[in-house]
Amino acid sequence: MADPNTTPTPANTPMSGADILVHSLIRHGVDTVFAYPGGASMPIHQALTRVPDKLRTILPRHEQGGGFMAHGYCRTTGKASVCMSTSGPGATNFVTCIADAKMDSIPAIFITGQVSTNVLGNDAFQETPMVEICRGITKHHYLLTRTEDITRVVKEAFHIATTGRPGPVLIDVCKDVQTKSIVPDWDPPMDLPGYRPVRKAPRPELEAVIAAIRASKKPFIYAGGGVTHSDAAAELKEFAELVGAPVGLTVHGLGNFPSEHYLCLQMLGMHGTVYSNYAINEADLLIALGVRFDDRVTGKLTEFAKHGKIVHIDIDKSEIHKNKFAHVPVHSDVKHALTELNTLLKEPKNADLTAGGRYPDWWRQIDAWREAEPLKFTEPDGFIIPQYAIRRLWQILRDRNQLNDTIITTGVGQHQMWAAQFFPFNTPRKWITSGGLGTMGFGLPAALGAKVAFPNNLVIDIDGDGSFLMNVQELATAYAEKIPAKVLLLNNQHLGMVMQWEDRFFGSNRGHTYLGAGDEHPPYPDFCKIAEGFGVATKSVVDKADLDAALVEMIESPGPFLLNVHVPHQEHVLPMIPAGATVKDIIRA
Repeated sequence: MADPNTTPTPANTPMSGADILVHSLIRHGVDTVFAYPGGASMPIHQALTRVPDKLRTILPRHEQGGGFMAHGYCRTTGKASVCMSTSGPGATNFVTCIADAKMDSIPAIFITGQVSTNVLGNDAFQETPMVEICRGITKHHYLLTRTEDITRVVKEAFHIATTGRPGPVLIDVCKDVQTKSIVPDWDPPMDLPGYRPVRKAPRPELEAVIAAIRASKKPFIYAGGGVTHSDAAAELKEFAELVGAPVGLTVHGLGNFPSEHYLCLQMLGMHGTVYSNYAINEADLLIALGVRFDDRVTGKLTEFAKHGKIVHIDIDKSEIHKNKFAHVPVHSDVKHALTELNTLLKEPKNADLTAGGRYPDWWRQIDAWREAEPLKFTEPDGFIIPQYAIRRLWQILRDRNQLNDTIITTGVGQHQMWAAQFFPFNTPRKWITSGGLGTMGFGLPAALGAKVAFPNNLVIDIDGDGSFLMNVQELATAYAEKIPAKVLLLNNQHLGMVMQWEDRFFGSNRGHTYLGAGDEHPPYPDFCKIAEGFGVATKSVVDKADLDAALVEMIESPGPFLLNVHVPHQEHVLPMIPAGATVKDIIRA
């Protein structure tokens, strides 16, 4: 609800639509927007210049960069974030960011300028039908053609984006709507018939989960990003400890259960640990919490977890039974469900479930798998491999007691999976990556958004050269806006993950995955010169003996910093379950 004390002008004073929009954002707790101006959004930017004490406006150097900055802000805080662009090409540059937010359930608000209402549909200059373009990749969308609707639409947008399963909302604002002046109604009623986003499972549904646990001899907890969105990490830990069951995490589940905990089997799926994949496929009970049975986890669906019953708890009813049949379906907020399950487990009648030692044979098997198949890599002398660089970064931060105050973002590719494997997390919202859409170019702008949200945290983008280059222009934003995020660039001169698939499945035939300029040239481009051109401190490292000092220099640098680490391209992310295959087909390290 709006706070009357934040009304920016006396009652009955007309305001422009642009001012109303900006003050509506302030009234919903927004303190930062990532916004790139243009003809159809200039009135909004003029309004932003009138409230610099209440709302920080950060100018990205590309709309996609601004969109992913909003991702970084939102994914670390859990709050709805806001980014803005003009119409036409500015708006369409948001499309990838919107699709990414939809896939990963991110409550970002995308505000785009639009041509005036009198020329809508006439192919006016820089007109694109954004609602039609984005209909399938938003949780909801608006075309604002009346200034009188601004406050209601903004109120609804924040409610929709942040309730139930979170997701992106698009607000496309016609230019004449921005310039027209009216007396605003700051707290209009919402008009959302049929939208009931919150569902809390009643006790009888949860009793069925307890019964399934009682019947199980080999339970497994499969936890995903829904645990993050529900803020249920503490409840998950209590539940796992009460039951005594192993926990495997999706790429977005990392951090929701302490990596160092005995019950944690780390990441599962295509590049997950061998032992977590063995365990989930041998379990007789799979307790799935806030997951969507993504193909990167399941592989061949008909063979995945076919030995046991499935409990599926999710706030999005459409996810239940979508990919795998759930024997015990529970449509519910995950935090509520886990809180109630923990209460049930602590009742005297269920003491047998929490006494410990219920699954000795199961844990003997899991421990044998863990001992036989740990995450590992061969460490060469002299030169640096990516896994080693990531592990050393984690070890240095651990030894400096900085892990709890460090946020890691990534691009997409081999470096992303190595970071997931070799940089363990014990708390949620410290690991920020593009999972469902897998968008290259995500890492640097997401790091900037995260650093704006948490200026006292160390924020490091672990990136690859192909991914980094896609939004390299945001180094200018880092410098000009004084955002001291860091980049650990693992530079192998290739599109590493595609190259790995070429090596494994296409006879190493290179289908345009080499990014350099040829063997006669040094590594290309010269990322240090690029960084220097943007005014960003930088260093290049080739020898293994120089790595630790360079990592410390990066960590301690007062401003933005690019550490360009040259690594060989022959390394593969292992273990690996080929796409559409099963755990029986796993390729080991």
